[in-house]
Amino acid sequence: MNGADLPALRTLADYQFGAGAGTGLFPSAGSLRIQRSSSGRPRQVLAEDGRIVSLGLDGRFTLGIEGGRRLVATLDPPAYRVVVGNESEPFVRDGKNVFNKFVSRVDDAVRAGDEVAVVHEGGDVLAVGRAELDAAAIRDFETGMAVSVRDAAGSIDR
Repeated sequence: MNGADLPALRTLADYQFGAGAGTGLFPSAGSLRIQRSSSGRPRQVLAEDGRIVSLGLDGRFTLGIEGGRRLVATLDPPAYRVVVGNESEPFVRDGKNVFNKFVSRVDDAVRAGDEVAVVHEGGDVLAVGRAELDAAAIRDFETGMAVSVRDAAGSIDR
């Protein structure tokens, strides 16, 4: 990775997710790999454990499951989290969308279109995706989709 990319990536992450997110997502240039578009623009940032983020044409990051894990480890709860319980955990872990009635907690600052981590009540990151509603609507509505899941942690053996 080009060392000049790191400050720009961190600044963008801090802007999108809040102070400290950039360092949490991208701790060191040596452990990261960037896939670029044909024009040289960064498209994806990868680590050994998987995709951290993709950079959309709108200039915003979309999280990969590894990015969700890093974000949750960095930011204090409930930042950018949608929390679900045991009932929906296996479905979300397998990549199914999150519906309002299964959300037990959500960050008050979540807006429709925000990137969020879907977290089990026990703390495990189950998936990442795009919030379809703002936090108040997620809490208030009994029906409808809360999070469109993009990437999931996958099932675990129990």
